[in-house]
Amino acid sequence: MNGYLILEDGTVYSGTYHGAEKEILCEVVFTTTMTGYQETVTDPSFEGQAVVMTYPMIGNYGANSVDVESGRPWLSALIVRELAPFPSNYRSEEGFGSFLDRHGITVLSGIDTRALTRKLRDSGTMNGLITFRKPVDAGSRLAEIKDYRVRHSVIRVSRAHPERFGEGERKISLIDFGAKRNIVESLVARGCAVTVWPWDTPAYVILDSEPDGIMLSNGPGDPKDCASVLRHVRELVDSGVPVFSICLGHQLLALAAGFDTERLKFGHRGANHPVKDLKTGRVYMSSQNHGYCVRPDSVDPAVAEISHINVNDGSVEGLRFVGKSVFSVQFHPEASPGPRETGYLFDEFISMVDARKEAL
Repeated sequence: MNGYLILEDGTVYSGTYHGAEKEILCEVVFTTTMTGYQETVTDPSFEGQAVVMTYPMIGNYGANSVDVESGRPWLSALIVRELAPFPSNYRSEEGFGSFLDRHGITVLSGIDTRALTRKLRDSGTMNGLITFRKPVDAGSRLAEIKDYRVRHSVIRVSRAHPERFGEGERKISLIDFGAKRNIVESLVARGCAVTVWPWDTPAYVILDSEPDGIMLSNGPGDPKDCASVLRHVRELVDSGVPVFSICLGHQLLALAAGFDTERLKFGHRGANHPVKDLKTGRVYMSSQNHGYCVRPDSVDPAVAEISHINVNDGSVEGLRFVGKSVFSVQFHPEASPGPRETGYLFDEFISMVDARKEAL
C-alpha cells in the first residue's frame, strides 16, 4: 500500500508501506553503513528511531540468525530506497523483509533517501510520522510530531536480570545500557568470563562480585536521562577496578566526572567515520551510532584528557582519566557492522586488567 513520511517541518515523502497498518511517531536519523543492515536494525541504540539507509538497495543478502546484535530489532521503522525481494547469499535463512515483518517492524520503501538524507544534514535530525493514510492536511499533525521525544529508552532495552557468558579467568562486569552482543563476544574471545548487569544495578552489587574489570556499554537516547546512575558510575571509577566505556557509557562516564554533553546536529551513524588517536596521530575508520557527544570545553584536564577526536567535525571521541585505569571512546571498537581496526582498545583494557591482577 502507499505510505508516507511527514517531517516536523511539513515535508512529505511518498513511498510504499510494508507492515501492519499503524502510525509511527519517531525520530528520523540516517546511517551511511553500506553493509551490515541486520546488525544495524538489531542495535538497541536505535530504539525509538526511524533509520534511513543511505545505501540504495537493502536486503540483497537476506537475513540469518547469526548477524544480530540483540534478540530483536529495536528501531521504530526502516526507510529505504529499495527493499530487495530476492536475497542471494549462501548464509541467508530468510528474506530481510520477512525478518522485519516477523518482528513487527514497518518498512517504508521507494523513498528518495538521498534527498531525505540531505534534508536531515541541512536541517538536523527531525521527528517524523510514518503513516499509510494519505496526508490531506499534513500541517494539522505538525505540533504532535514536533512534541515527540525519545525518552528513557535505556529502561526498555536493558535486560532485567544478570546474565553470564564465557569461562575465562578474567571476570568482567558489563553494565547493559543497550549492549551489543559483539561487546560480550569480543571479551569472551579474549579469555573473559562476562557478567552482564541491568542498567540500574547499584555499584556495591557489582563490586561485591569482585570483578577484574568493568565496562559501560553503548545504548540509546540522551545520556542525561540516565542521571540516576551517575553516582554508581562515580563509585565504580573510584573503586580502582579498570573501567572501559563505549558510546553512551562514554557519555555517562563524562557526566559522572562533572563534564557536560550536548546534542549533535544530525549525529554520527555509520561504519566509515574517521577518528584520530591523539597519542599516536593515527587515524582509524570506526563504526558509530550516537546523537550526543561530550562538550570539549567541559573536560577538566586535571581529571581527564581527550584521547581521540572525530576527523570530520573535531568532536570528542575518547577520554583517558588522569592517574586511573579508566578510559572511554564514543565509537564502537567491537564494530558489527563496521571496520574492526579499533579492536586494539579491548586488548588495552585486558592489559589493564592483567596488570591489576598481578599487582594484587
